[in-house]
Amino acid sequence: MSDFGVLSLLPPLVAIVLAIWTKRVILALFSGVWIGSLIFMGWNPITGTTYTLETIVGSVTDDWNARILIFDFLIGAGVGLIYKSGGVQALANALAKRVKTSRGASVLGWFLGVLVFFDDYTNTIIVGNTMRPITDRTRVSREMLAYIDDSTAAPVAGIALISTWIGYELSLIKDGFKGASVDYNAYSAWLSSVPFRFYSILAILLVLIVAYTHRHYGAMLKAEYRARTTGKVLRDGAKPLMTTETDLGQPKPNGSVWDFIIPILSLVVVSILGLWYTGAANLEAYSQDLGWWSELEHPFSVNFLKYSFVESFREADAATALLWGSFTMVVVASVMLLGRKKMTVEEWEDTIIRGMKQMLFANTILVLAWSLGTITNGDHLGTGKYIIDVATSSGANLGPWMPLIMFLSAMFVAFTTGTSWGTFTIMVPLGVQLSLAFSGSVNEIVFATIGATFAGSIFGDHCSPISDTTIMSSMFSGSDHIDHVTTQIPYAVTVAAIGAVLYVLFALGIRSWAILLPLGVLLLVGAWYFLSEWYGKKYGIPHGKVPIYVVEE
Repeated sequence: MSDFGVLSLLPPLVAIVLAIWTKRVILALFSGVWIGSLIFMGWNPITGTTYTLETIVGSVTDDWNARILIFDFLIGAGVGLIYKSGGVQALANALAKRVKTSRGASVLGWFLGVLVFFDDYTNTIIVGNTMRPITDRTRVSREMLAYIDDSTAAPVAGIALISTWIGYELSLIKDGFKGASVDYNAYSAWLSSVPFRFYSILAILLVLIVAYTHRHYGAMLKAEYRARTTGKVLRDGAKPLMTTETDLGQPKPNGSVWDFIIPILSLVVVSILGLWYTGAANLEAYSQDLGWWSELEHPFSVNFLKYSFVESFREADAATALLWGSFTMVVVASVMLLGRKKMTVEEWEDTIIRGMKQMLFANTILVLAWSLGTITNGDHLGTGKYIIDVATSSGANLGPWMPLIMFLSAMFVAFTTGTSWGTFTIMVPLGVQLSLAFSGSVNEIVFATIGATFAGSIFGDHCSPISDTTIMSSMFSGSDHIDHVTTQIPYAVTVAAIGAVLYVLFALGIRSWAILLPLGVLLLVGAWYFLSEWYGKKYGIPHGKVPIYVVEE
């Protein structure tokens, strides 16, 4: 490999600058891949362009990547069937019978947001559409609904054991280890990083706290007080972004809650069993010095029960397990709908296609992100190696500070570009390699850096005004977009500040998440209490607490 030096920084910088300037992440990522290919091929525009195409083809045909792409399409198809069946609406109707207060509606919105853990886009669609009539009836502001919707989308999907995000996250961790020439299981590293994702965990918790207590601060306090006392769920002059459900249309009437529960359970159960099985098969293959479960002569004859659950998970083939789970979800949902003649074959096929269509944008980002990672890795431009050489040349031990550095850097990039996935592409492999370079081995510093990088990226996706999920939360909640952003940011910044404090404490020597995370909860409660009291006095609303509205029968 040639030494491209500072030129190796150009592809990711082009991607970042174009993403900020144009707000078009696909254009930005493709440009990064193309510039990287031009550099690698000696600035020859013909060979550089053809190598760009070859790199993209290689990303699609890679075995792991192909499994993740098909998994995403199957998730889209399964979600489409569940939504169209009316199962989501039936579940919401069943829950709404017990909801008579603004507190109940707010907490129910949070619960649904956590329940729909497998995809952030699906989360915004389901929670927003399902809860809007319930929250309107109980005088919960549209701003609050959008906040609930948004804060249980990316933060939940990013840490869920089974989601459309996990495959992408695993592939980037894998790229980071590969770039550092370290052989370590990506799923094991992912699991170890989750407790260090302080922003995601605390953001989800803060939603529950404000939903249950009705104590608010910032612009949200005014919005909730207005809705509760006047019945105006939107401020005068607001311009809500409304959804038309153009892709999937209206759900079927008379849906059953089992149309939702059974397919989702099948996805979860089969995926977990798949993780257990493929991990056990890997362990069996390693014991025979084969190295990969598919190289076993009879991989499906492995007795996975002889291996512990945790032990198997650390060696699991997540892409294969998730593929099995998503396919099972589609089959189960299809059998339930076609078997009861709730859909014709023509409607079923149309819903499958429309559901898969929902994943086209995400999968396009995936392919280009993988391609950018390929062109900047050690076999090509060696971007990570160059940054590591520069960072370590000073002799300063930045290892313990890497989680904080990567958290703040990812926050900035994600907020300005509006995309967590685009930020993941550039920052995660780099964070893995830098933390390994400073720490010398796979340890808590590496895990915390991975978690901090993902968490910082999700901060941007969660609250940037140009983020797709932020916009979709406004759309499906029927909220004015600017109102949603201005009411949500104070909460997001509170959580981000606490996350930064925890990473500082990590750098100072407190390395256990079992200590840091509970401390973060205490800091969160303290900050929420102080701010609600302060804003309550400022706005003349005692303790920042808005009244609970009870629906009159």
